[in-house]
Amino acid sequence: MIRTPLRPLARILEARQKGENPDAIERENKRIRHEQMRDRSRQRAEGRLLVLGIFFFCAFSVVGARMGLLATSEATEPRAHAPGAVISASRADIVDRNGNILATNFETHALYAQPRHMVDPVMAAKKLVGVFPDLDEERLLKDFTGKRKFLWIKKKISPEQMQAVHDIGDPGLLFAPRDMRLYPNGKLAAHVLGGASFGKEGVHAAEVIGVAGVERYFDDYLRDPANGNKPLELSLDLTVQAAAEQVLWGGMKLMNAKGATSVLMDVKTGEVVSVVSLPSFDPNDRPRPATKGDPSDSPLFNRSVQGVYELGSTFKIFAAAQAIDLGLVSAETVIDTSGPFKVGGFKIGEFHNKNYGKLSVTDIIVNSSNRGTGRIALQIGAERQQDFLRKLGFFEATSFEIVEAAGGKPLLPKRWTDLSSVTISYGHGLSSSPMHLAAGYAALANGGYKVAPTLIKQTTPQLGPRVISAKAAADARMMLRKVVSDGTASFGEVPGYQVGGKTGTADKPKPNGGYYKDKVIATFASIFPAHDPQYVLIVTLDEPVETSGTKPRRTAGWTAVPVAAEMIRRVAPLLGVRPTVEPLEEAVITLAGNN
Repeated sequence: MIRTPLRPLARILEARQKGENPDAIERENKRIRHEQMRDRSRQRAEGRLLVLGIFFFCAFSVVGARMGLLATSEATEPRAHAPGAVISASRADIVDRNGNILATNFETHALYAQPRHMVDPVMAAKKLVGVFPDLDEERLLKDFTGKRKFLWIKKKISPEQMQAVHDIGDPGLLFAPRDMRLYPNGKLAAHVLGGASFGKEGVHAAEVIGVAGVERYFDDYLRDPANGNKPLELSLDLTVQAAAEQVLWGGMKLMNAKGATSVLMDVKTGEVVSVVSLPSFDPNDRPRPATKGDPSDSPLFNRSVQGVYELGSTFKIFAAAQAIDLGLVSAETVIDTSGPFKVGGFKIGEFHNKNYGKLSVTDIIVNSSNRGTGRIALQIGAERQQDFLRKLGFFEATSFEIVEAAGGKPLLPKRWTDLSSVTISYGHGLSSSPMHLAAGYAALANGGYKVAPTLIKQTTPQLGPRVISAKAAADARMMLRKVVSDGTASFGEVPGYQVGGKTGTADKPKPNGGYYKDKVIATFASIFPAHDPQYVLIVTLDEPVETSGTKPRRTAGWTAVPVAAEMIRRVAPLLGVRPTVEPLEEAVITLAGNN
């Protein structure tokens, strides 16, 4: 901008010639300049006021619109949010077959500290120990007065604890919202559910991940936001599970056992309606895994799938059924069970050195003859025996949907000799889990079809390939019924439910080889009702001893069988199995002519 001079030379010279005062020219020019400056300032001020007015108009319009929206919408609780957070805390519920909650989410808080914002770290540490006695006051004080800017104090706190921390009143103690996993039934079905913990963690959210059981096996499904309103529906029946756990716990204590497990399975669908492993734990407060000692001593050990045992004479029915299926024998075929009986230089004996003499195949099962079963196994042969047990699933871990099942692979002999065939026929030399045994018995109970144990609710039968003929399966069921009515499992009789089953007592192996003389694994594998089986029940006791008599008794007939009978008595009505009168055999009518 070109400024006009206040004393232009031409005008000054002209004014002097005319005798005028040159200073008047300067004053006049100053006045004009000042007026121009005021005009420009006024224009700028008016422009600014216009812009400010427009800004305030827009701001109040937005506020008014927001207030109107809030006034016409439903009130909601504001939630903490971190910009850019990628942690998803949602997790689907787990329910039983009837829709009862087994696992769900619960809103809680975590407690953390920002030491640089704390007013009185010494007082805060002291009062925190009063609220949480498991905290170390010296450690807290060291963290609060050190260089740390952030530390977690408690990952989960109750509303009462949260209020107590509020009352401390220190601004450096803060709360983080959390969705924690809640198991409202406590220890019930603990080994199935497994438990959950926190994965990725932030101040405003924490990721809940499964650490064991179905929580880990179905972790991807449960964490998928698309399944938030679609609970994982299991085959378990909560009421049956509770009854089974109660009976098994009482039986374990009554029989002085170290541990126990039971498996209740539908023979046509493979659904596991109840599975129990004792001792148990509370998944709401899952203990730490054992780092030394026998894994089975830990309550986390799942005996139903991880417990790989020699299951004793429960295997004898497989040898008898296969031999009948192959046409080698019939249920009435007589076999000499007398001794001596040696295979591979080893003598095969009987329980308490009994000598049963000649027995039918049915009586071999009823009396649980080792020699009789061994002679049947030799007729079958090692190769065919392996093929049959492989079809039943005894060569691989079960497909049961908990992560622990993958570790329960059966232990097989390195060389399958004739001696192996004989000992395996009566349950020694091959170790498997109770879940394997349940699947094997289900195949005999359902008419000869393989079924896979499952934890997912099914709506139709899930029969796999045929592994044995219907006739052989029917004969096997008849034998199992006679074991209860006339044989070693007489304590397993439950009026109205026609139980069939087979006992098995196996010496417990030592960790470094050999067997204990006074410790056994006692098992009762049962089906009910025997004339039309619907369920398989396996009960296994670890180191049981029955002491009501003058001498301690450890066999399954005295330990596992009574426990299984009581369980059937309790759960059968809950399963909707109505007691019936056992069908009688058809009478043989002979027509006689007149003499």
